[in-house]
Amino acid sequence: MFSKVYSAGLQGIEGYLVQVEADVGDGLPGFHMVGYLAPEVREAQDRVRTALKNAGIRLPPRKVTINLSPADIRKDGTAFDLPVAVAVLAAYGMVGPAALKGSAFIGELGLDGQVKPVRGVLPLVSALRDLGWKRCFLPVENVPEGLAVGQIDIVKVKNVKQAMEWLADPGKIQKESIHEWLLAEGSQGYAYDFCEVNGQRLIRRATEIAVSGQHNILYLGPPGSGKSMVAQRVPTIMPSLSREEQLEISKIHSVCGMLPPGKALFNTRPFRAPHHTVSLQAMAGGGKYPKPGEVSLASRGVLFLDELPEYRREVLEILRQPLEDRKIMISRVNGRYGFPANFLLVAAMNPCPCGFYPDRSRCSCNERQIRRYLGRVSRPLLDRIDLCVEAAPATYGELRGDKENEPSQAIRERVERAREIQKRRFQGSGTFFNSAMGNRQVKQYCPLGAEEEDLLQRAFQGQRLSARGCQKILKVARTIADMEGARQIGKSHLGEAVGYRSLEEKYWGKEG
Repeated sequence: MFSKVYSAGLQGIEGYLVQVEADVGDGLPGFHMVGYLAPEVREAQDRVRTALKNAGIRLPPRKVTINLSPADIRKDGTAFDLPVAVAVLAAYGMVGPAALKGSAFIGELGLDGQVKPVRGVLPLVSALRDLGWKRCFLPVENVPEGLAVGQIDIVKVKNVKQAMEWLADPGKIQKESIHEWLLAEGSQGYAYDFCEVNGQRLIRRATEIAVSGQHNILYLGPPGSGKSMVAQRVPTIMPSLSREEQLEISKIHSVCGMLPPGKALFNTRPFRAPHHTVSLQAMAGGGKYPKPGEVSLASRGVLFLDELPEYRREVLEILRQPLEDRKIMISRVNGRYGFPANFLLVAAMNPCPCGFYPDRSRCSCNERQIRRYLGRVSRPLLDRIDLCVEAAPATYGELRGDKENEPSQAIRERVERAREIQKRRFQGSGTFFNSAMGNRQVKQYCPLGAEEEDLLQRAFQGQRLSARGCQKILKVARTIADMEGARQIGKSHLGEAVGYRSLEEKYWGKEG
């Protein structure tokens, strides 16, 4: 007897439909699985047979053939155990075809017949919903992820025997209801707050500009000046996550098996801070069958690179393309995979190996050591960083003073107002932030008066700016003007934007 059951597989971070076909016929008794299968999928035959036996389901000895289609796409993971078991039961006539109509199955089986959770349920169920499936059977632990997708009925399955009983009598099937916390927008709760940062007015101002326009930023200063402390608090001033952003972030983390236990959706911006020993594949994503890397896990949040020159050169250079395109493409023999990489880059570094240059009373580095250290960060990468700000050591009065610092909530409100201006400006264009403006948009939204034009020309020649660097200054100036509610870019806005590029020439220029 022949049966067909539906499930879903993962390609990158997107799901696709998988048909699990089972045939039970005459011949030498055995259990055969065909298709382009990873070892853990092929081993499902042993898990399924043992799980059915231990669940008290006795199958007559027959020749069982299982095919996972499409056969030219490699299937991996353990999510096909449950659909294989259901397909076998249907082929033996223990489950009627009417109960299988419009249903899909996802889950791993233990040898005792229990259904275990799997990774990547969010994109799998999303794909099934988009393809018109009405119902999906999931492990108990994965039910919140399935409910978060919406517009598809979710049925939780504890064990394979329960699945068989429900399918034998579809009237007993009970779909799960959506909890109220899934319907509400995510409220951001962070362990840090900007009110804990004493002093550093310049860094606080530059950080607010960076977040308002989604501009990449570099902190440069001696150790202990608060660079990492400020960077950790950047997500706290970013706008609250929309449902679309929650789903995107959660989908990536679901594929990587990194969703918090008992939670289906992220309600805080990602903050990824990989160590400087991170490998190329861990940063960009990849492998023989590519998975998301740090740049994708940081999407819609912050990628923080502390001690920037300590990272391997090739790891830093791989960031150049995603910083421009907001996505990363990974090509392999078996296909081409695209992962989101829409992150805000926040980097921090010392000005020299000892960290105290240009204070020669404390710096013991010679010129060659300083140049070699700074040379680890290439000019093309610096060209993609919009703001470079120097962190001065906090004074004793700032550290021990009783003055109350501005909290993250107040800064976030200003950031949201600036973002709202950008949203109205770029409505319908596919652009959302000033940093993402193309050349045509820069000409349209960043016109300059005669004085401003003269200032930009002098900065272009004096700082030996590239075309990209000149555009970056205009984009930052547009953000500063938005923060003040100004329609036109003024001289003060442009002057401040130019100032945030001056450190590049100071430290990396020929006379630096």
